[in-house]
Amino acid sequence: MKNFIPYVKGPSRYLGNEINVIRKNLEKVEVKFALCFPDLYEVGMSHLGLQILYHILNRDPRVAAERVFAPDIDLEEWLRRNRVPLTTLESGIPLKECEIIGFSLQHELCFTNVLNILNLGQIPLYSRQRNENHPLVIGGGPISMNPEPISPFLDGFIVGDGEEAILEIIETYISWKKEGGNKEELLNRLTQIPGFYLPFAFYPRYYLDGSIKEIEELLTGYHKVKRRILKDLNTAPFPTCPIVPYHKPVHDRLSIEVTRGCTHGCRFCQAGFIYRPVRERSPEKVFEIVEKSLKNTGYEEVSLLSLSIGDYQPLKDLLPVLMDRLSNEGIALSLPSLRVGTISSKIMEQISRVRRTGFTFAPEAATQEMRNRINKKINEEELFETAKEVFARKWPSLKLYFMIGLPGETDEDIKAIAELARQL
Repeated sequence: MKNFIPYVKGPSRYLGNEINVIRKNLEKVEVKFALCFPDLYEVGMSHLGLQILYHILNRDPRVAAERVFAPDIDLEEWLRRNRVPLTTLESGIPLKECEIIGFSLQHELCFTNVLNILNLGQIPLYSRQRNENHPLVIGGGPISMNPEPISPFLDGFIVGDGEEAILEIIETYISWKKEGGNKEELLNRLTQIPGFYLPFAFYPRYYLDGSIKEIEELLTGYHKVKRRILKDLNTAPFPTCPIVPYHKPVHDRLSIEVTRGCTHGCRFCQAGFIYRPVRERSPEKVFEIVEKSLKNTGYEEVSLLSLSIGDYQPLKDLLPVLMDRLSNEGIALSLPSLRVGTISSKIMEQISRVRRTGFTFAPEAATQEMRNRINKKINEEELFETAKEVFARKWPSLKLYFMIGLPGETDEDIKAIAELARQL
């Protein structure tokens, strides 16, 4: 029972009965899986990866995958004051009664939220404190590329793309569960899954200055972890019935991933390296997903997601067909993550047919010297030409992303940000 609802702000965050939510008969499933996003509901429900895993796991009749988000301060206080454990949204399963807990690790600042969620779920924080009677706690996402700071608290990590690995973990867990093994046996089996990293299978030794001297391998035949790569986006499962939140999310629109990976290699960009190689969805598949998803959701805006959508090869051919479909119902199209020099006037003309949703570019640095240093291959002439096209077509705003704190940065580089914005 969600007795706290009258006492918290944003209660629609915690209802768990949104459009397209999946709730299963828990007596007929073999694994109760908690998909944990260690941030507020409105942030987590904007994350496409969560929707993808929710869709993949719940397609398996043996699995009930339910969502868990970091509660806001008022709900946390209520839970602690009344000694009530944190539960899943859909069926109110206490977190400690789930078989597997999977954390989506997007950035380092969420690490404390991971610990707080475990604590609110009345689960021991350290992996070594948990046995086979506790949930298996795993993590994935971009930060699993450098998991060491949080490795004492999680049993293991999926390194790389998770669509295929997550189902292999389910198979391994169900097989282990039927045989009645202990936790150590389960973890040993999981190391056979490509892309699964078990921290306690390696023991580092250090020099006096803190640098690593050597790493001892504690499991025979388990030498290194190779990043998991999804080979084909076209054949990968993708949700066409995504959950539609009641509480307004950060990004309130239908998001379709059209490309994974990037070729540019900007030196500051983690994503450009960890999501290699570039893989694209065909325009036919993208159109099919958009068509089905709009019927199942009713969104009024579609967003094509990519690290650099202007580099999506079929974009110029897809847009006219897609906009013919969207404009009939007054549905807008947004293209986030635009790269200066990749958006032509014809593309601008197409996406402005319904309404102008805004343009966002990322020069990252305001001086050419600094952009050269970080390998951001754009110049000011391209930026100004693009801005002229944007404003000539009556766009209300142009958003620019810059970074402060780059190596070798001077005060002049920071002041140049304001000057460049003024000139634009």
